Amino acid sequence: MAIQSKKQPLLPPPPPSPPAPRRRPRSARMPQAAWRWSPISNINSSKCPASSVTVSQTNTGAKAGYDPVFEVAVHNGCGRCAVRGVVLRSEGFASSVAVDPRLFRREGRDYLVGDGRRIEPGAEVRFRYAWDRAFRMATAAVQDDCS
Repeated sequence: MAIQSKKQPLLPPPPPSPPAPRRRPRSARMPQAAWRWSPISNINSSKCPASSVTVSQTNTGAKAGYDPVFEVAVHNGCGRCAVRGVVLRSEGFASSVAVDPRLFRREGRDYLVGDGRRIEPGAEVRFRYAWDRAFRMATAAVQDDCS
């Protein structure tokens, strides 16, 4: 006498579970002292984020020798507060004409705008430079000044 069993449909096996997240050993984690304030860590300030400071450039049409002259406007678009300590990042920046260091000067790897002074809401700092091309500039850090 033969035993008959009911055939069950074949189902694909369940997907494997994802591996548990790996944690760094305590010795490899960033030390707490690294979280103290610095201009770069203040990028996402709650009142005036770095994105509220915009940088625009225009070709003025003028020439300095063979190089076109560009005018840069750093605008405080934060409606609530003034900002200060505005720092721009611009890889490889150079100019064939002198740029007023009170308006734009190198600070480490980045550039300080307006001597780090307050820029009121809606106001801007302007400066000019000349080179064979425009340089990309982006806001790297800003401090809100709501006093």
